[in-house]
Amino acid sequence: MRKSIFGTVLVHFTFLALFSTGAFAQANSSVYTDLDLDNDCSIIQADDFGATFACPGYRGYPVMVAEGDLRMFVSYGLDSLNERAAEQTLSPFNTIGETLEWRLSDRARGLTPIATILRYFAEDGMGGKQQYLIVTKIEQGATCQVARINASEYPNANQIAQNVADTMAQDFDCANEPIEWAE
Repeated sequence: MRKSIFGTVLVHFTFLALFSTGAFAQANSSVYTDLDLDNDCSIIQADDFGATFACPGYRGYPVMVAEGDLRMFVSYGLDSLNERAAEQTLSPFNTIGETLEWRLSDRARGLTPIATILRYFAEDGMGGKQQYLIVTKIEQGATCQVARINASEYPNANQIAQNVADTMAQDFDCANEPIEWAE
């Protein structure tokens, strides 16, 4: 069962008001990198059911992209295949976008990636697609999806995703907290 951060109308509007205004956002910044599986990534494993790619991210930060059963999985770091993010994806068949947003914090040792935001395109079961922004926490040994924002439903989904990355990602407990949903 998935958890929805919009369980009631009051929570829904409070969340949108706080996060879309940036009321709790830190002074983090964004950089963008391409995620071009065909030209920038190396296949590290392949079989009849899919493939796993190693891709360069922000300043060479490792990005792992896997495709299996018509679904995409994305993880980060030197041990990305063993991170929780490597097992997380949307239920419907999906693909990923080609631009990866890195949220950077300058709290310690220069600009450090704390989260990413990546657009997924998921089948909607009626012949169309829904777009989701997936916020993923980046921390060695604790890399996981934090939130999924339905970008087809929220015109300010990018701002919501940035604010979720800035306010929730660093303290998110990958082992015990469920992924937040904005549908």
